[in-house]
Amino acid sequence: MTQTPGVQLHIRGKVQGVGFRPFVWQLAQQMHLKGDVCNTGNGVVVRIAGSEGDFVAQLYAQCPPLAAIHSVARSEFVWDAAPQDFIIVPSQQCAMDTQIVPDAATCPACLEEINTPGNRRYRYPFTNCTHCGPRLTIIQAMPYDRAYTVMAAFPLCPDCEREYRNPLDRRFHAQPLACPVCGPQLFWRQGDETFHRDDALEAAVAALRRGEIVAIKGLGGMHLAVDARSDRAVLRLRERKQRPAKPLAVMLPDGAGLPDAALSLLRSPAAPVVLVDAQSVSGLSRYIAPGLGEVGVMLPANPLQHLLLQAVGAPLVMTSGNLNGRPPAITNQQALDELADIADGWLLHNRDINQRMDDSVVRQSGEVMRRARGYVPDAIALPPGFDGLPPILAVGADLKNTFCLLRGNSAVLSQHLGDLTEERVPAQWQLALKIMRELYDFTPARIAVDAHPGYISSQMGREMDPTADVVLHHHAHAAACLAEHQWPLDGGAAIALTLDGIGYGADDQLWGGECLLVDYARCERLGGLPAVALPGGDLAARQPWRNLLAQWQAFVPDWQGYPEAEVLLSHAWEVLARAIARQINAPLASSTGRLFDAVACALGLAPDAQSYEGEAACRLEALAMQAAHTAHPVTLPFINDELDMAAFWQQWLAWRAPDAERAYAFHDALAQGFAEMARHHARQRGITTLVFSGGVLHNQLLKARFTHYLADFDLRFPMQLPAGDGAVSFGQAVVAAARWLRNQP
Repeated sequence: MTQTPGVQLHIRGKVQGVGFRPFVWQLAQQMHLKGDVCNTGNGVVVRIAGSEGDFVAQLYAQCPPLAAIHSVARSEFVWDAAPQDFIIVPSQQCAMDTQIVPDAATCPACLEEINTPGNRRYRYPFTNCTHCGPRLTIIQAMPYDRAYTVMAAFPLCPDCEREYRNPLDRRFHAQPLACPVCGPQLFWRQGDETFHRDDALEAAVAALRRGEIVAIKGLGGMHLAVDARSDRAVLRLRERKQRPAKPLAVMLPDGAGLPDAALSLLRSPAAPVVLVDAQSVSGLSRYIAPGLGEVGVMLPANPLQHLLLQAVGAPLVMTSGNLNGRPPAITNQQALDELADIADGWLLHNRDINQRMDDSVVRQSGEVMRRARGYVPDAIALPPGFDGLPPILAVGADLKNTFCLLRGNSAVLSQHLGDLTEERVPAQWQLALKIMRELYDFTPARIAVDAHPGYISSQMGREMDPTADVVLHHHAHAAACLAEHQWPLDGGAAIALTLDGIGYGADDQLWGGECLLVDYARCERLGGLPAVALPGGDLAARQPWRNLLAQWQAFVPDWQGYPEAEVLLSHAWEVLARAIARQINAPLASSTGRLFDAVACALGLAPDAQSYEGEAACRLEALAMQAAHTAHPVTLPFINDELDMAAFWQQWLAWRAPDAERAYAFHDALAQGFAEMARHHARQRGITTLVFSGGVLHNQLLKARFTHYLADFDLRFPMQLPAGDGAVSFGQAVVAAARWLRNQP
């Protein structure tokens, strides 16, 4: 037998489930090459007889829209027998080291098919191809083949089988491939009525037009939908869902009138919810985002949503389908049981959801607020110097939780999983981790946890490894921002401003408004806000008036004489004041978030009890954005490594001005005070780079004022990862990695 020399190309990146093998096959045909291509657990392998010529260059130049080539490793290969053609061979299983592709919005070709009478997928709500459709939400194992997805329950009909086997077809090896003959189907439930297929869709449309609440099964969970123009329908949804004020996302039939930056994001394969100026969207109920200057909008991201919006012809509220305090339902039975007191009807289908996946939320500037559908599980490249790492699992924080798998020189963040204190979220966390570990053949050698001993995430991490790496909350915040911006491992220290609610700091202190000296391996507090009582402990995060009382008890001795005191005098403040004085259930924290609550309360913007995290702070920012930004007499001086709150309150309470101007003055003074502190410590140490993180940094006005006051520094703000706790797991992972590398010989 005559052997034939050749080459083998091992291609890594996003190269599975994106039409990569048929692309390789077509390119090989064009170049008259002989050999084969196959999926493996760690990428795609191409074997070619003889020389490959400029094949690799063409791979990069003509890469499919959802694919991304990160590396091509070339090696010599000898064929036992010369291949006579170029073929696609079955997948092989081995250790997982490639990227799984996020779910992707409906592509133009599929959208055209569902809108073309006579096409066999006309009005079929599960149409997809290799360029779009579900991915992570249906996958069960690697390699990414139909047999390892929930689509294994739907055997292909002859027509779909031909498409699946034809390398010239854009549905070649599209694992979610389906059609009306062999694929998933819709059904409608309302009372004793059950409809199927097109009748189900028509029933849902009719219900929405009547102003009813419809539960809709999507790609990664349930949505609740109502007519977004109707005050009555929106208020009914709020009442039933017990969601009195939290903003609701709206799905628009089209993007007419929206800024180009927003449209670019809305029409991307990720198709996130995009926060835009509320003035740019007309005709919506005033109860969509009460008291706020932004509204979250999205465009249809799957065929079912396209068909619904086309038929209704009006914007729809599209909010998560869950009971208050529980995660969104993902099974039909959960939806029918748990949403029985909310929904009037259910538009469901018989394709299982293997992983919950919430909608991602992004500002039109590109700043990611919540990272989930469309972005997860895209890998994040680690900065220079992070090489040869052992597998590290970081479990994140308890709020806005994500976990992180770090290995080699990249990290994979999970989708947003939410609040671990809510019922069923820890179980979903465990399931998501199990699936991700199996998909990536990932066994952690090290585990990183938050320093807070009471966090559920930390407890779960320590159960897996009692010797887990403990990372300060705000160190993780700062490290995540550094790593997002590719700050090298040996890049030296930076000054970090980490502003949020609270997090566990050094010496068992509760931090939330800090100026830090950080690199990946160390974190030193240089100064910040003074620590103030949290009256009632966790209750202070829910009831803003408690924080105003704590601030005034500490810094405004004669506060009862001010007109703003009326909001406190209506509560039983004396009992709480005594508890603060005696330090009874009133731990001290340097919390920026609670300071925002206090100022919002003083301006009459805060409810007695917040219905969602950050409600008072968001209203305060929205009001401040309405100000004329005129000069003001309010300062927050930097004295002895702390900001002088007594001076601030004296000036702010003495200044009689419109509420919007006072709200703006607070933002401006806070930014100027922290900027002065950061500048002082940076100049002392010859540092020119400042990083910012923590949930308060989602405040656009505060960021703008920091940029103004620190324009002569190199400023790094979170963009691709959330400023809040959604990126804490990534920060924990890189801190643990830096410590491991530091201890290597």
